[in-house]
Amino acid sequence: MRYKILTAEEAAAMVNHGECVGFSGFANAGSPKVLPRAMAAHARREHEAGRPWRIELMTGATTSTLVAGCLAGEDALERMMPYQSSPETRRAANNGSMHYIDAHVSLMAQQMRYGHLPRIRTAVVEVCDVTDEGELTLTTSEGNTPTFCQVAERIILELNSYHDPRQLRCLHDIYLPTDPPHRRFIPLNNLDDRIGTPTLKVDPEKIVGVVLTHEPDDIAPFKELSAVTEQIGENMVRFLEKEYTEGRIPPEGLPLQSGVGNVANAVLASVGNSAIIPPFKMHTEVLQDTVIDLMKRGRCLFSASCCLHVCDEVLLEIYRNFDFYRDKILLRPQEVSNNPAIARRIGLICMNTALEVDIFGNVNSTHILGTHIMNGIGGSGDFARSAAYTIFSCPSIAKGGAISAVVPMVSHTDHTEHDVHIIITEQGVADLRGKSPRERAETIIENCAHPDYRPLLRRYLALTPSGHTPHCLSKAFCFHTAYRETGDMRNAALD
Repeated sequence: MRYKILTAEEAAAMVNHGECVGFSGFANAGSPKVLPRAMAAHARREHEAGRPWRIELMTGATTSTLVAGCLAGEDALERMMPYQSSPETRRAANNGSMHYIDAHVSLMAQQMRYGHLPRIRTAVVEVCDVTDEGELTLTTSEGNTPTFCQVAERIILELNSYHDPRQLRCLHDIYLPTDPPHRRFIPLNNLDDRIGTPTLKVDPEKIVGVVLTHEPDDIAPFKELSAVTEQIGENMVRFLEKEYTEGRIPPEGLPLQSGVGNVANAVLASVGNSAIIPPFKMHTEVLQDTVIDLMKRGRCLFSASCCLHVCDEVLLEIYRNFDFYRDKILLRPQEVSNNPAIARRIGLICMNTALEVDIFGNVNSTHILGTHIMNGIGGSGDFARSAAYTIFSCPSIAKGGAISAVVPMVSHTDHTEHDVHIIITEQGVADLRGKSPRERAETIIENCAHPDYRPLLRRYLALTPSGHTPHCLSKAFCFHTAYRETGDMRNAALD
């Protein structure tokens, strides 16, 4: 190999204070393993010596504790985008020690190529193969990696022998759209069409070193489904089955997109158990454990995403039975997997999760009490405006009933009422299509709010008898105020 072999410590020492660094990975999948830990240790030593060492971090989506978490834990992050979900980055964003930019993940690569964002000095990329000509075989994600490698001044590789490049080359379809105004139609006529290349070609002169490793992605299995998440899944299925039987979805079905987490897993599992919903394909950002189970059962025929975010045991199952999975999975850059134009054209059924919704259909996916970031908007906004079906789901209550997920006005707006078609909780389904604001409010209160909160929400709605959207500005956040002051939204003052 023409490239210099580095220890993780040697590579970490190459990154200077104040640099903008792009890391491969989307969620844990395909994230570097040993170099981030070495960089965190380097930051700690620099800080102990009284010297500053902080970087600006660009990723595909969250990289959890593998990258962002360990660096944030050492106060080594000045700025981060476009998504976060680790306790360490959440704490840093909320206490103001790190600037966090929550962004639509589909747009970030184009903004970087345009020069709208800080210029990446170093790209750190996990691969399972590299040639002397600069041909990279990525591991379990694509994310923003192709653009990071294009715009970075230099590249450090983590060569991870845990993965078989002969298998992973079969799963990658690397395609970068041309930037506007010269962008042409992205030629996806069928979801399983191959439009790109199995490897990523970079300038070999940019590769300044290779760090050797042998580690899995360390993704834990999802928790067992709860009665609440299972009921949300059942409500979702009943709604979709009705759409099929009444002819609003074509007999061959529409492709699905699903968010991340336990609610999303429960929804997919329920869809897979339906006798009415036909076998389906997926066009989504994250391929999770449940999808692999549905493939084995013949319920999911194909899934395109930008990462293979499955637990280590499921990944080994894919590798052991690769001949079965090789034509059922494709990985693409996130500006393709999350492209709004593709979502509009193929008629996606998009199923994502919310933290809270208000009675008029606005959705908060990201913030607690309007101020403290929980995770990030991720790809949900990319799909919401363009989908054939935009569905948001969540449990109706939290903290033993002290918090209502259905509130008079969301404390932070990620998705406006104009983009939200359906809201589902364990209580039921609110179909908002074709309804005025007052009709939406009545539908959401009756079908999605917890019984403990329906009287309060109806009283709020009655406070303003006139107006197209009848908000009472003095009481709009009374649920949030009551929780902050008393620890229970049921104490909201509506007199």
